[in-house]
Amino acid sequence: MSFGDEEVQRVWEKGRTVSPNDPNMWRKDECGAWIRRSEYGNRNSEFGWEIDHISPEGGGNLSNLRPLQWNNNVTKREGRLKCPVIARGTANVER
Repeated sequence: MSFGDEEVQRVWEKGRTVSPNDPNMWRKDECGAWIRRSEYGNRNSEFGWEIDHISPEGGGNLSNLRPLQWNNNVTKREGRLKCPVIARGTANVER
């Protein structure tokens, strides 16, 4: 599914802010992994992220979308997060 810039920004804003980091650049996903706004769609970056459908049946409504670090998104199975990537300090690491 393709998302427009406005939709991507709205989903980005659902990420968790962490002071003193600039929330326009850095947030954390539901697993606690760092994501960087400019790395949307970049699977070559440890801070790359994608838009996840929380429930496959929930459609593309904003309430059903969340930002996830890309590896946390691709390892999701049957609607459940596995969270193989988490933050440790300023880096993301595999569990």
